[in-house]
Amino acid sequence: MSEVAASKHVVLGVCGSIAAYKGADLCSKLVQAGHHVTVVMTHAATRLVGPLTFSALTGRHVATDPFEKEADVHVEHISLADRAECLVIAPATANFIAKAAHGLADDMLTSTLLAVTCPVLIAPAMNVRMWNHKTVTRNLATCRELGYEIVEPGAGFLACGDYGDGRLAEPADILAQVQAVLAG
Repeated sequence: MSEVAASKHVVLGVCGSIAAYKGADLCSKLVQAGHHVTVVMTHAATRLVGPLTFSALTGRHVATDPFEKEADVHVEHISLADRAECLVIAPATANFIAKAAHGLADDMLTSTLLAVTCPVLIAPAMNVRMWNHKTVTRNLATCRELGYEIVEPGAGFLACGDYGDGRLAEPADILAQVQAVLAG
């Protein structure tokens, strides 16, 4: 592990996709790579993987509610944005991508997104039909125009039994892209 990698603060956003369990794997890999990781979860994500899982992996508070105040933080989403050297959202749902494309800030993750000035990586995960929908394609194009890097999903069997694109990229591949952004 290099000193450069050890000094980076990564904010990991986790959305409510069945692939949220891979978010925990990515979180573990980021920590093992020496990064300081803070996790922000959408409400839907907490229904799939508990915040305690991410707290145990990071040793840090998990942000879930913009109205819940962490003891040492005045305005949490701004504090997170100030510390972030990279924001990675994995998995990113079609709902999150739409909010990101249109600047909506109705939860802790989207509020943090609008406040960061660091690089942003979005790793989508959804059903193949959703992935191929024209609205999702348009929203991803808008996200790219905003300067967000998209970690392309893979193809494979999806949670619903369908096969096709939309499968969250492997955590090791997302980690490699995070490392490249942080090194650049």
